[in-house]
Amino acid sequence: MDFFGDGEDRSTSAPATGGGSGRDADANEKPDDDAPSSPSAPASAPTSAPTSAPLADRLRPCTFEQWVGQDELTGADSFLMRLLETGTIPSLIFWGPPGCGKTTLARLIASRSEMALTPLSAVTSGMKEVRTVIEGARKRLKSTGQQTILFIDEIHRFNKAQQDAFLPHVENGTIVLFGATTENPSFSVISALLSRARVLVLKSLAPEALVRIFKRALADDAIGLGSFRANVDDATLTALAGVCDGDARRGLNLLEQCVAAARPAGDGTRTFDQALLAEVSRRTHLLYDKTGEEHFNVISALHKSVRSSDPQGALYWLARMLAGGEDPLYIGRRLVRMASEDIGLADPQALPQALAGVETFRMLGSPEGELALAQVAVYLATAPKSNRLYTAMKKTKKMIAETGSLGVPDHLRNAPTQLMKDIGYGKGYQYDPDAPDGFSGQQCLPDELEGTQFYEPGEFGFEKDIAKRLAWWKKRRDELR
Repeated sequence: MDFFGDGEDRSTSAPATGGGSGRDADANEKPDDDAPSSPSAPASAPTSAPTSAPLADRLRPCTFEQWVGQDELTGADSFLMRLLETGTIPSLIFWGPPGCGKTTLARLIASRSEMALTPLSAVTSGMKEVRTVIEGARKRLKSTGQQTILFIDEIHRFNKAQQDAFLPHVENGTIVLFGATTENPSFSVISALLSRARVLVLKSLAPEALVRIFKRALADDAIGLGSFRANVDDATLTALAGVCDGDARRGLNLLEQCVAAARPAGDGTRTFDQALLAEVSRRTHLLYDKTGEEHFNVISALHKSVRSSDPQGALYWLARMLAGGEDPLYIGRRLVRMASEDIGLADPQALPQALAGVETFRMLGSPEGELALAQVAVYLATAPKSNRLYTAMKKTKKMIAETGSLGVPDHLRNAPTQLMKDIGYGKGYQYDPDAPDGFSGQQCLPDELEGTQFYEPGEFGFEKDIAKRLAWWKKRRDELR
């Protein structure tokens, strides 16, 4: 079932070697109960966990028939199912959030193949264990002709040099590499490995899939919660699905806790409702990684909401980042950037508003200062938009790259010494405040760029006034020539 994901051993506090942060163990992934006794010994096909294991582990799918969700990957006519039919299994990278089924899917694929499976965790294993597995795989291939699947959980925790060590063995067919990661492989897995593997993208489980999983858990007498005779209505199960961020392992953990916390009635049945769920769940985290892909996804959503003049979206994504533990000053810096990049001179007050919001937060801190950031986000979202200044700066930089260091016109040059004055520095310069209408019309670009337009104002907000001024100045400049 897609309801559990990566058997990431997240109970350890060992530091990461390749980036990323620890998370709860994945429900679809089996912990170390069924790990081989030695790194070179292949694991057997998935089996049910002992009854002492957590509910999420006991309900881990053992066959594709038990799998829930990820239909685009495991549907009857999917790429993956066609590969399994042919028996051709390439190296695979399983990428998805916690509790979505990464490790379980890897195990199910291995059980359908004729290859041996040896799992390792990048959290608890090093290159010594990897070398032992590869040597065992080499001997197995030579003596029996059987290939080995080396499954590396949390592969993003291996650094570049460690990941490089897999390349020759993947290349010559000694091992088929399976890797599970919650981090974007584009950034966490070296390109040489990515070029030799297929990336399978798993998604958070939809609420309806989670509800199916919960109902199975409640009905199963053997490995589920059936013996508790729990009564839970669909509305409560849907609410439970809503608080676990698509993570079936977390949802099953909460379900188990809620059933245990519900008081049994006289007939032995247990009923829990949304009030008990709220008491047990008390959300303490959101799916947000301050240094990973979700960080960039959410700040992108905030920026694009502002750019799209949607204050509702801007407020939501701002609050999501704050609730996820993001540094409010980082958000403030990005809001300042938006004020110049997306609004610019269409509303000259946007930049002072953004700077004032950041300074207010510095003064008040959290949570009071967060309101100032919200004020800035709404102000920017509802301000007239213009990227003309941003575009003009890009155009100017491009021109400089193409034309080099063009000379400053003599009349604009500084002339602090008599020698400089004698050779023409500053000659012909006109002081505009003394000119009629306060405008001299003198040329300020290098001769080679005379007449070039870098900044062209838009039609909204204050830029309408700027456009009128530029048109008037152009007319006066033409008259003075």
